[in-house]
Amino acid sequence: MLSGKRVIIAGAGPGLGSATAYLALINGASVVMVARNEERLRSLKAMLSKYGRVEAVKGDLSTMSGAEDAVKRAYGILGGIDGVVTVLGGYTEASISELTEDSLFNMLRVNLAAHLFTVKAAVQLMNRGSIVMVTAIWGPYLNWPNRVAYVASKAALSRVVETLASELLSRGIRVNAVAPGGIRRDFRPERDWRSTRSIGDSSAPPEDIANIIIWLLSDQSEWVNGAVIPADGGFRLRQR
Repeated sequence: MLSGKRVIIAGAGPGLGSATAYLALINGASVVMVARNEERLRSLKAMLSKYGRVEAVKGDLSTMSGAEDAVKRAYGILGGIDGVVTVLGGYTEASISELTEDSLFNMLRVNLAAHLFTVKAAVQLMNRGSIVMVTAIWGPYLNWPNRVAYVASKAALSRVVETLASELLSRGIRVNAVAPGGIRRDFRPERDWRSTRSIGDSSAPPEDIANIIIWLLSDQSEWVNGAVIPADGGFRLRQR
């Protein structure tokens, strides 16, 4: 599905980031994983190397200069960029009465700004391709009381998808987002993840979300642009 494509996974960790890298590799892509934790990157590269060409770049994507540096290094390794996945974010639990400047701006930095910095750096080096950002069902699809900073940042990221897609339309660069519910961090290559969940569960194995990301990176989804796709197995339907 991704044969010959060159993909950056921004925010490679033990859950969704590593599952996305794995599925990209077995679908034929060359992958560069970017994250701040160098030790974790080395471990993930060692685990995934037998499935295809995968490299690792240490970088801080929460600053514009850090994102530009990391993406340029990834571009140099790959020789081009066909796809970018931003699996970036954090979580703060705070009601409006508990909200602080630090909690708000930290959520905006990791759940919104880091995505935009990465996209900005990447599109300067892309001719065509697909960008997939990971947001959440909370904000665009569900309210979540007492998590005001988190919900605000996820809602903002979801709303910016159409703006970016419109802005990049003439460049042939698609922009979409996946909005999952809870995601487990128990990824292991080659396992039967489908047997570990039931439709409508509050959390999903990361492979379920990664499969949607792979499809959005592929040419099979080339008529999908500017969309935020809920990917929670129907969990949100139980909350209404």
